[in-house]
Amino acid sequence: MQHHTTRSALERLTEYYDDTELVCSECGFEDEEGHWRSETDGGVVEYTHECPDCGAVGEHTLTVRRD
Repeated sequence: MQHHTTRSALERLTEYYDDTELVCSECGFEDEEGHWRSETDGGVVEYTHECPDCGAVGEHTLTVRRD
């Protein structure tokens, strides 16, 4: 039996960053074990990843629109 997991758009975006953006733009280190973290206040979502080699922090910030 196949299980379907419902994931939010924000969870899918975190997974995308985990799959595609774990090479440090500062030193080039590839963090194969890394994970992007997210925080939200309901209006803004901030994604961050800290390079374990040099400490540089990658960031993405999204504003949530409410129509």
